[in-house]
Amino acid sequence: MKKRDFLKLSSTLLATPVLPPLANLIAVEKIKNWAGNFEFSTTRLEQAKSLQQVQKLVKGYGKMKVIGTRHCFNRIADSPDQLISLVEMKQVLALDTKAKTVTVDANMKYGDLATYLNNKGFALHNLASLPHISIAGACATATHGSGIKNGNLATAVAAMEIVLANGEVRTLSRTKDGEAFRAAVVHLGGLGVVTKITLDIQPTFMMRQYVYENLPLEELKNHFEAIESSAYSVSLFTDWQKKRINEVWLKKRVGPGEKGDAKPEFYGAKLATKNLHPIAELSAVNCTEQLGVPGPWYERLPHFRMGFTPSSGKELQSEFFVPYRNAIEAILAVERLRDYISPHLLISEIRTIDADDFWMSPCYKQPSMAIHFTWKPDWPSVRKVLPMIERELAPFKVRPHWGKLFTLAPAQLQSRYEKLPEFKQLMAEYDPKGKFRNEFLNTNLLGR
Repeated sequence: MKKRDFLKLSSTLLATPVLPPLANLIAVEKIKNWAGNFEFSTTRLEQAKSLQQVQKLVKGYGKMKVIGTRHCFNRIADSPDQLISLVEMKQVLALDTKAKTVTVDANMKYGDLATYLNNKGFALHNLASLPHISIAGACATATHGSGIKNGNLATAVAAMEIVLANGEVRTLSRTKDGEAFRAAVVHLGGLGVVTKITLDIQPTFMMRQYVYENLPLEELKNHFEAIESSAYSVSLFTDWQKKRINEVWLKKRVGPGEKGDAKPEFYGAKLATKNLHPIAELSAVNCTEQLGVPGPWYERLPHFRMGFTPSSGKELQSEFFVPYRNAIEAILAVERLRDYISPHLLISEIRTIDADDFWMSPCYKQPSMAIHFTWKPDWPSVRKVLPMIERELAPFKVRPHWGKLFTLAPAQLQSRYEKLPEFKQLMAEYDPKGKFRNEFLNTNLLGR
């Protein structure tokens, strides 16, 4: 299907709710992920509304997986045996203004928490492009926003409560548990069921968002550091054609007395005069406000507003992380594949993420750049292109996003994580019989 025809078809989905109510899916119809590109391997699904119910379910089943907002594009959360959902566990449990932390049920969505925090005068350090995702799921897979000095969303985690395979409840905190905590935050669903998370917060702040069009690739090559440092959060959108970045999204914090006047040019790119969608052919009605209009942090950091279908509707996604020091080399390597990528692509996004110390994070001990691909929903074609991208990025020891589509060989993937042997030991300690393991974990982590 041509890109223009696909976008006309998918644009009819833009005003629909993000997901159907999970309760309507229980034992009634196949359970699908957000994009609809795969069905879970069972319709057996039980909901837990309390910690005690989670413990009961965990002790009652031999094999199981937890599903959240289902925004993963692969089978990381799949199970042929039993699924459980914490969809009803979505409340703010405690706000500690002195310690500057908030404790929430793990299945709370970032969009809902952000509204609550802002009303109390607080903020999170960053948000992903979509506010529709659950806090537990995002942290478990090292999901991120953008910003050269901003760590991924999991770096805000100060403590977590997890139910182990035997039903035991264990609490881990940054201050008390050291390496065990750093091992467990990005856990990939392999350690247990996270039921509660405590996040660092800060005073609320205002932001402005500006979009520039048609940044020459040569300017990006020559001024990458300056471009990425020019705002609190920077996103570069490209279709890899015409030797340019289609759109540069700059999300800037508003300082005291700042007027917010934007320059008409930004390294050769032109200031947009209307709100834009990352995919130029689509309406920007569901995108966060641009044109320098000031607004609260949670209405500027994401690309899409809460309550509507984000991005283009049905799509596939892949994302690859490389060390920040190799950013330009990696961008140019992918750009060489433009004619292979373009027929299957809706848009790519380039972002930067600061280093963290979580064992299974793609940004473990290295500031990183991530190249994201939003694909047309044509897996046979995408599956042919992904190995080409992975080969081009192999010299930089590329790491794929755990929740998105990749074809990297398990042996290569495992070699990229120096703490994987210790993480396997932790999995064996927390879950000795493999209750929370599935085909994805067995293949990609354990090599089985």
